[in-house]
Amino acid sequence: MVKICGIGAGYIGGPTMAVFALKCPSIEVAVVDISHSRISAWNSKKLPIYEPGLEEVVNQCRGKNLLFSTDVEKHVYEADIVFISVNTPTKTRGLGAGKAADLTYWESAARMIADVSKSNKIVVEKSTVPVRTAEAVEKILIHNSKGIKYQILSNPEFLSEGTAIQDLLNPDRVLIGGNQGPEGQEAIQKLKDIYAHWVPEDRIITTNLWSAELSKLADNAFLAQRISSINAMSALCEVTGAEVSQVSHALSKNTKIGPKFLNASVGFGGSCFQKDILNLVYICESNGLIEVANYWKGVIKVNDYQKSRFVNRVVTSMFNTVSGKKIAILGFAFKKNTSDTRKTPAIDVCKGLLGDNACLSIYDPQVTEDQIQEDLSLNKVELDHPIHLQPQPVSFTSLKQVNIVGDAYEATKDAHGICILTEWDEFKTIDYQRIFDNMQKPAFVFDGRNILNVDKMREIGFIVYSIGRPLDQWQKNMPQQA
Repeated sequence: MVKICGIGAGYIGGPTMAVFALKCPSIEVAVVDISHSRISAWNSKKLPIYEPGLEEVVNQCRGKNLLFSTDVEKHVYEADIVFISVNTPTKTRGLGAGKAADLTYWESAARMIADVSKSNKIVVEKSTVPVRTAEAVEKILIHNSKGIKYQILSNPEFLSEGTAIQDLLNPDRVLIGGNQGPEGQEAIQKLKDIYAHWVPEDRIITTNLWSAELSKLADNAFLAQRISSINAMSALCEVTGAEVSQVSHALSKNTKIGPKFLNASVGFGGSCFQKDILNLVYICESNGLIEVANYWKGVIKVNDYQKSRFVNRVVTSMFNTVSGKKIAILGFAFKKNTSDTRKTPAIDVCKGLLGDNACLSIYDPQVTEDQIQEDLSLNKVELDHPIHLQPQPVSFTSLKQVNIVGDAYEATKDAHGICILTEWDEFKTIDYQRIFDNMQKPAFVFDGRNILNVDKMREIGFIVYSIGRPLDQWQKNMPQQA
């Protein structure tokens, strides 16, 4: 029996290893992490992350050929193939601070593998890493090998949170990069054989190590670029009277462009896009490619601009102040069908409104109160690090202007305005007439996800701002802040 060990029980490691176990019942799969609370959650009825279909997969395999454990060294020692899915946060200090990836946890994992291994292993990069990380891992392993042979593969994930299980069960491609010598090719084939249990051969792409590593960074950069591009257009639409959804539809019919990632919004979030682009910027700058670096910096600048533009629109629409006013925040996760809040635009929007002394009432169907508390108490870089290494959050009593509630009606009761920041389906179908009747007047809605029927909302009596749509007459008369 082949044994697989996945180091890191987060959004990548947990679902990926669970699907391996489901599709390869003859393979023993162990998911290990040094966080006892996280492993306990994986072994409980309440999993640590929300992902449609994940619970069913885990329940089907857990206790059979899938186990979750904090005994990291034991399972690495026993494994034939070790997948590394640890954090690669942005460095907070030193060379490359603010842009370069912090590979502390990667190096630690590599040294631990070298310390405990007594048999040959294939070591697979699963989380997103800078180009040539495999080279560093290989050097650590070889210089501590004690005669053991290692092959390093890059097998970046291309799953999207919210659809992760479907993406893993039916991937559009699987990418495996390895050394081009005979032993490297043999390792690639072993990993291909595992994926071949359920992935058609023509969807499994093999490359050299560096191409696989860079392909993942490029993939995220190109997707983020599309979002920033349509968001840049949304700002122009608002002042010209164009409708961004109509522009997006026209663009989507161009077969050279296609329909995906063309929805204007308050901005992109998630664990990867900003981090990977900053990493790409650092790599370009380190290699003297300043113009290329500046090009990719622009993608992040537009995303930051979109969030600040949204906050400015809220404040200026409401008589240039939200001080002491109750603002309902509907949605805190960075996208629907996930509980993940990493880099969610909601954090910046909420902090921007709190900076103007607003009182926030926040509701999200999947994000816990503790998570929202941490997100609004810690800085964004600290949150990239593993839970046990994060500083203790500021006591929630210091965030007296924030109230976390259990449903949309409670959040909006007596509110002056509503900000929709996640496109949860339930926000499309709630009773907005009931909500309007229980709000302060004039009642404002700021649709950061373009999920509402603006005409119907205006018929009810709301003053509506929807990203990329012609401005309400009210907002035309309210000058934007600089």
